[in-house]
This record gives sequence, C-alpha cells and structure tokens, in this order.
Amino acid sequence: MATEIKVPTLGESVSEATVAKWLKKVGDVVKQDEALLELETDKVTLEVNAPSAGTLTDIAAPEGANVGVGALLGVIGGDGKAVATAPAQPAPAPVPAAAPAPAPAAAPAASAGHAPMPAAAKLAADNNVNAAALAGSGKDGRVTKGDVLDALAAKAGAPAAAPAAAAAPVAAGPREERVRMTRLRKRIAERLKEAQNTAAMLTTFNEVDMSAAMALRAQYNEAFEKKHGTKLGFMSIFVKACVAALKELPAVNAEISGDELVYKNFYDIAIAVGTEQGLVVPVLRDADKLGYAEIEKKIAELGKRARDGKLGLDELQGGTFTISNGGVYGSLLSTPILNPPQSGILGMHKIQKRAVVISDKSGDRIEIRPMMYLALSYDHRIIDGREAVTFLIKVKDALEDPQRLLFDI
Repeated sequence: MATEIKVPTLGESVSEATVAKWLKKVGDVVKQDEALLELETDKVTLEVNAPSAGTLTDIAAPEGANVGVGALLGVIGGDGKAVATAPAQPAPAPVPAAAPAPAPAAAPAASAGHAPMPAAAKLAADNNVNAAALAGSGKDGRVTKGDVLDALAAKAGAPAAAPAAAAAPVAAGPREERVRMTRLRKRIAERLKEAQNTAAMLTTFNEVDMSAAMALRAQYNEAFEKKHGTKLGFMSIFVKACVAALKELPAVNAEISGDELVYKNFYDIAIAVGTEQGLVVPVLRDADKLGYAEIEKKIAELGKRARDGKLGLDELQGGTFTISNGGVYGSLLSTPILNPPQSGILGMHKIQKRAVVISDKSGDRIEIRPMMYLALSYDHRIIDGREAVTFLIKVKDALEDPQRLLFDI
C-alpha cells in the first residue's frame, strides 16, 4: 500500500519551505523514520523522515521546489524491496545511440544552396577558397568565417584542433555565477533590511580592559572544566554582565508593539551563530536563572546544533536581547544590526593588546593591556542615549571587575 510523504507543520508563522536536498532517490529502500529529504524554511533546515518502511517510488517535489504545509513530497510503496524499474532505467540510454542516424552526410551538402556569410565570402575570395564547397555551420547551413578559417588551416596542413585551441580562451570559465538565494539567506536579508527601515538604529561604543576576565578564566578554567565538564569561556561572563545591565535598564530589554512599549520581565538572550547556511540566532532561555556552567554548556550545544542544521524552530524564536561575537572572526570593530523586534544588540570584538593610560593613586602610567571594543546598537525610538551609554558602562564595569556579578553590585 502506498504511503504519501507530505510537508509537516513547519512552526509558528512558517507556511512554506524549499526542498533543499533529497537524501534518497526513486527505487531506494527506506526504513520507517529514516531521513528522506531536507526542507529549508526561512528560519531553519529540517529533515523529513519516512512515515513507513518501503520503497521510494515517486518524488513529487524535486530539489529547489517551493512547497506549502501538507503538500505532497513523494510516495513510498512496495514491501521494502528495491524496485526492478530503478536499475532498468538505463534502458533509455540507447536513445543517444540513434543520434548518428539523423546526421547524414547530405546535411552539409544542403548548405551549398545557401550563400555564404559576407565576411566568409570575402575571406574565401581573398584566399582562393571555394566557399560553395564548404559545409556551413551557420544558420540555415550558411558558411561562416570560421568555416573558411578551418578550410585554410586544413589547406596549410595545420592540425584540426588548432582553431579550437585558439578559441579556448574565449570559452574559458564564466566571470560570474548566478546562484539562487536559499530561503534562509533571503529571510536574513529581509530581516536585516527590515531593521534598518523600521528602527531608528544608532550605535554607541566603548572599550573594555579584559585583564580581570582573562585572569579569572586562567585561574579557574582547569577546576571549572574538571567539575562541570565544559570550559569556562568569555560568553558566560558576557551573558551574566548583560543580564545584570538589562535588569537595571529595562528599556534595552523591551520592544515596540504598535503603539505600546512591551517591557519583558524575563531574559532570553539570543546568541548569534555563523553557519555555512547563514547566520542563525538560537535563544538561551531564562539566562538569569542559569549558572556559568549551564550557560557554557547550552551555548556549546546550541552552536553545534546550529552548525549541523539540527535546531528546532522553537529554539530560534523569541529572544529579548542579542549578543554577537564578531571577534571570533577577527573583527576589531563593527556596528551590529538589530534583531527585530528586539531593541538592543551587543557586539563583541577581537581582544587586542594596546597601550593604554592607567590612572591610580600613584598617578598616570602607560601599560599594555588586552583590550576589546564593545558596540551597542539600539532602537532610539525606545532607548535614549543616556540609557544606551549607561547600559554599556554597566557591562564594561562587570567585565573589568567580574566579582561584581557575584555580589550583584
């Protein structure tokens, strides 16, 4: 009995997907729940599994096709044995073998009834070549300049391949390539442009001395990893610093909905992750309730699943504030774009040693310190400049003195 493979429910507000890749071909035997194909939505790539065991007898939606929820993708039939027709498909191959038949020698001769192209006629006359005797390769069998050149090359004893070799540079690989945008890439483009068109986006900068955070990490990393099974990174410290600052400046954790300001009393921090398919932003739920080890583990897990294309739609939705770490790619300074409908995004950057002025009781002195530029992009419609700058300073203070986070000061 045949079983139809249909597009499953894709998640909230997602009604269409693109068939990215078929993992099986017609004639393949499949097991129940075995992955058959990958669907790409504007948020995530997901696998469609076989609803029953059998043989894939038909593919209704080829790769690249756009399909809606409930649309037919293919059919599974049979009893799980390979279909005999699959191997037999090479049978149509003899069709090309018949190709020589429609190419009788009379075809070129027919070109003699057509006048040669003007340039070909002149070249033939100048070189004493009988153009009427040549087999034309032009439209309607007309003799072209190239045909005359071939005849001259043959007359001079040059190898037949010589003219082709001369034309090789012209036939070299294309200077550009057009590739259809993936649904995910298109959605990323739409959202980023939407943020620029809708929000009154502004960016404020500061720099942070990472000496204390690096010393803390160096001192406790080994014991931390031994106890929790994960390394102590900078992301957990940044998440904790941002949560503390968001609690003091709730506008940065809010969003605009129509004529209303929506203030969030929870802290779902989105972490931007670069993948081969594009940028995705999985969400760390209730980050304020998580310890450093839990944050590190969850970020590592979300990052791995993002790169493997295994994230669920629910893991990409929501989020009250975003952190983007361009420093992992070597970025020294950038202006991150908002992740709508959020009102703020923090950009981390590369840690680089620089000469800075240190002021204390002994006076001013110049030291080499590991410094990082921080960038906060925010929606000026809801966040004032004072709040944005204060938020960034709160984050800076927490990073330069991580103990403040432990004592909530």
